[in-house]
Amino acid sequence: MRIATTIFLTDETISPVRLARELEQRGFAGLFLPEHTHIPADRETPWPGGDPLPREYGRGLDPFVALAQAAAVTERLAIGTGVTLVAQHDPIVLAKQVASLDFVSDGRFTLGVGFGWNVEEAADHGVEWGSRRRLVRDRMALMRALWTEEPTAYAGEFGSVRASLAHPKPVRAPRSREGADPLVGPRTLIGGGAGPGLFSHVAEYADGWLPVGGGGLGEALPALRRAWRAAGRPGEPVVVPYAVHPSAEKLAHLADQGIEEVVVGLPSADDAVVVRALDALAEFL
Repeated sequence: MRIATTIFLTDETISPVRLARELEQRGFAGLFLPEHTHIPADRETPWPGGDPLPREYGRGLDPFVALAQAAAVTERLAIGTGVTLVAQHDPIVLAKQVASLDFVSDGRFTLGVGFGWNVEEAADHGVEWGSRRRLVRDRMALMRALWTEEPTAYAGEFGSVRASLAHPKPVRAPRSREGADPLVGPRTLIGGGAGPGLFSHVAEYADGWLPVGGGGLGEALPALRRAWRAAGRPGEPVVVPYAVHPSAEKLAHLADQGIEEVVVGLPSADDAVVVRALDALAEFL
């Protein structure tokens, strides 16, 4: 089983460069970083983890900048977002960022896609909360048009782009979809709770699912696979449990369910604390 990591990197923690080097030296599979552009001080939305909101949420580094540093000082370490809040981005700019990071990392990038939980943060980006899932779907389709090899126009519910010259292209080869154009772009995983709506998004425009914690997969995986087959997708969806608190028993249980990759959490802390955590987690490699 491949074991990657996630952490809130901030202006007070270990640096992306130091962390990436420590991860690759120990044989960890990857580094995933979360995203929040800002946390409104008058936030009314409760944090899903239970308030008070941890300090690091308001201090996180931009994941694309930090991951570019991580990629530059490593050769094998996979990098990814866990997750990119696609609704809060200009899709033309985001398409360029994603393709560029994938290109400079030689195809090591995974785009984790999320719909968000912070109503006030999204509102500051002009996002109507009730339509954010449709907005993400639309923006992903627009980005795919820019990632397609030939100039391709797109006109959707929320945005459009004319047929354009847009390079670099993501490294990953297109993936077939029955009755639809091949799926282009980097490996894409969608985060969120199990359910028919989430699974329809995964089957339509992603490579798999990024479930937090990995609990309840016994019931969820059959439903995901049914949605995948109904969408005419060949093979199996990728499932990568995220922010897992590992134990030998838990990892063995996930392996029995066909899971080949997990993302374990690291403390948002300084060099010494994070390195000790890595040494403790190394027993699972």
